[in-house]
Amino acid sequence: MTPWDPTAPGVVTLPSGRLVRGRGLGKPLPSGPVPELGIYLLGSPPDPMAWESRWVRWPDFRLPVDRDAARAVLREAWERAAHERVEVACTGGRGRTGAALACLAVLDGVPAADAVAWVRAHYDARAVETPGQRRYVARFEPA
Repeated sequence: MTPWDPTAPGVVTLPSGRLVRGRGLGKPLPSGPVPELGIYLLGSPPDPMAWESRWVRWPDFRLPVDRDAARAVLREAWERAAHERVEVACTGGRGRTGAALACLAVLDGVPAADAVAWVRAHYDARAVETPGQRRYVARFEPA
């Protein structure tokens, strides 16, 4: 398996060294290797992908409809990122994607209270767009 290039746009290195790519589906697919697992955070199902994927029903500017299911998918993404190319994406790649990346950081040991600041420092300065998304991350529990 060829890992993500840690210097490629959208690629985040979690404290454990796991690499995860965040991106916006409204932009062209980046060049280079494709994901082995994609986590898609959208209000309706995404178009089929050429790789394994999971859909989390998560309307724009809101929170996951089923938070337990979202937690399970994010845990799977975190576990598989240890040895596979995992990407997390929503339409714009900033709000929902940022919130999900912040939750992955919590799973990786970043305190929930610090996860939004962490993802803004390591992914996108405007990640996690809404107060509700910030509260969701602050209350995210790995178990």
